[in-house]
Amino acid sequence: MSSASTTPEHVDLALEGLHCASCVGRAERALAAVTGVDSATVNLATERAAIDFDPTVAGVPQLVRAIAEAGYAATPLTGSAPRSPGRDPLVGRMLVAIALSVPVLALSMVPALQFNGWGWVAGILTTPVALWCAWPFHRSAALALRHRSTSMDTLISLGVLTAYLSSVAALLLTDAATMPMHLSLTARGSTGALTFEVAAVVTALLLAGRVLELRARRRAGDAVRALAELSSPDAALVTADGEIVVPVASLVVGDVIVVRPGQRVPVDAVVVAGTSAIDRSLLTGESIPVDADPGDEVAGGALNTTGVLTLRTARIGADSTAARITRLVEQAQTEKAGAQRLADRIAGVFVPIVLALALLTFVGWLLAGAAIAEALAPAVAVLVVACPCALGLAVPAALLVATGRGAQLGILLRGAPSLERAERVSAIVLDKTGTVTEGRMVLAAVHVLAGEDPERALALAAAVEVGSEHPVGRAIAQAVAAPLPAHDFVARPGIGAEAVVDGLRVSVGRPARLAADGLGLAPELAAAVAAEGAQGRAVAAVAWDGAIRAILATGDVLRPTSAQAVRELRALGLEPILLTGDGAAAAQFVAAQVGITRVISDVLPEGKAAEVARLQAEGLAVAVVGDGLNDAPALARADLGIAMGSGADAAIAAADVTLVRPDLRSAADAVRLARQTMRTIRGNLFWAFAYNVVLLPLAALGYLNPILSGLAMACSSLFVLGNSLRLRRFRAS
Repeated sequence: MSSASTTPEHVDLALEGLHCASCVGRAERALAAVTGVDSATVNLATERAAIDFDPTVAGVPQLVRAIAEAGYAATPLTGSAPRSPGRDPLVGRMLVAIALSVPVLALSMVPALQFNGWGWVAGILTTPVALWCAWPFHRSAALALRHRSTSMDTLISLGVLTAYLSSVAALLLTDAATMPMHLSLTARGSTGALTFEVAAVVTALLLAGRVLELRARRRAGDAVRALAELSSPDAALVTADGEIVVPVASLVVGDVIVVRPGQRVPVDAVVVAGTSAIDRSLLTGESIPVDADPGDEVAGGALNTTGVLTLRTARIGADSTAARITRLVEQAQTEKAGAQRLADRIAGVFVPIVLALALLTFVGWLLAGAAIAEALAPAVAVLVVACPCALGLAVPAALLVATGRGAQLGILLRGAPSLERAERVSAIVLDKTGTVTEGRMVLAAVHVLAGEDPERALALAAAVEVGSEHPVGRAIAQAVAAPLPAHDFVARPGIGAEAVVDGLRVSVGRPARLAADGLGLAPELAAAVAAEGAQGRAVAAVAWDGAIRAILATGDVLRPTSAQAVRELRALGLEPILLTGDGAAAAQFVAAQVGITRVISDVLPEGKAAEVARLQAEGLAVAVVGDGLNDAPALARADLGIAMGSGADAAIAAADVTLVRPDLRSAADAVRLARQTMRTIRGNLFWAFAYNVVLLPLAALGYLNPILSGLAMACSSLFVLGNSLRLRRFRAS
């Protein structure tokens, strides 16, 4: 274990040779045995190991060596990009096995083809299949035996070698080579002492199953690879001598680059010049391009669709949006759910039990009077049919697809436990500012005295507020496209500001302060102040010629999809609750607009976590959605923390789920995705267990031929993968 004074290091290893949950257990035990390793998690679906270790005690070479001694290959992963899938080394062995097993099967099934000495031909054809094609199984089984453990490959190797060696013995010691035989779908119905076809066909079937399984696993990881490949390898850098094309890796923060229509933005950047529509669908799931103007931030990986943009780089390399998304998704895929840990533990003791069951099957048939060859067939069937491939893939395959699909839709799940917690939530607490609303002030209404022009009143106020840093002042100034010129500006702290505009001395400030300063406030404007305040809006008074002549109301903008999001959350059976530090009037007004009935207002930042705890004490499983630094404690305290990706880094770090798209509907999508994933996981586990529960007794009783056992085993894994791949069809609201 690492010492308290040493910061643990983290490394991800790409593994080769993993085939089942037993392999996962052996690899994890090998890594955990290395001195200095704090934690080691191996994922079958992603073929990766995530290790935290004390760098003063252990190193990456030791970890790689431990994996090699356990019988697998390991390569340290650098950066966030997943490995590109290469050619599967089992394809060649599979093709040879299929080519040679077909004539062996024909000779064994069709008595008319069984000429004198046909058994020798079958034996010669089967030898390279049983020894070379099945070599990966034998090698893995031998390595496991050397470490006093067992794996799925132990069952396969024993089954293939038993069928092959018993047939060789029959050839050498009996006249089996000339005896006619036929094949039955059950072990009971087979005749003759040769089982070459079992060794050959089972090997071919299992190799084919492995190849198809690997391809299905790669399809499950396509989403992450697509994210990793978003950025362009080159960029057009603006220099004193003009544009030059340079590798993206050579860019530094502050460089100026040009992105033309049809090109992807290479790194996170800020628009310096130009306007365009940016397609962010692969990053956020938004199907509609968004406008990018000078001053706007553009994420690396987004597609420039129309105009030419000049950008200044802001975040590069591992700090870029695409890299951070990919890293979060890959970390999520490495973590284990509770259901997966249970499956791994079961698989760890399952193989020894199956070995004992196969031995009992063989002895039982002998005691029942069966010949050795007759007793071998059901024993081999037990060995082959019991391989726990499906059990090992049931959970990680679904998690792999779900996290990848979520990333495509702008839903970043921090890990498998997040999915489990998301499924259980019964109430969802929503922060107001920046979550239900957009978190920016805009002009909402203009009230003027009778006879005054609202547009002129707004123009006068905007001229005074040009350059203001106050949110209300900025909202007023931004409401006018071309402000009037102003001079003799005077700031009045605590009251407002004034300046000479169009020959008038105009004052803008708080109504009560201006009224107290001797400027009259007409009853109709006082009523407007009260009405706007009841809606939670901030008001500013505009005065000239010795009286307040206009009231300007500003307010936070409601996100256009918030009301629909609340309806979707209710449809999922969740109780929406608005939690905010704003006053009761503002909170109730916003809640009424979106359809929320339960409101908790006037809560200080440090009190938000306490309010979440109080809701949990009521028996609710609480999810919290927020975006600000003040939301981080509540996000951490919640059963499920959901951060808006546009918010503060502290909020994102404290959350279990990050919504890349600033759309509250994504929170409902995250819950729906979690529930669908957990249903898929339970279905996978059910069929993986049911497969063994049903077929093991049939194999032991002789009702299942070893060849059909191999086919059933391969099909069970493919079923689990196919069921998991259905999650790729998940659609956002």
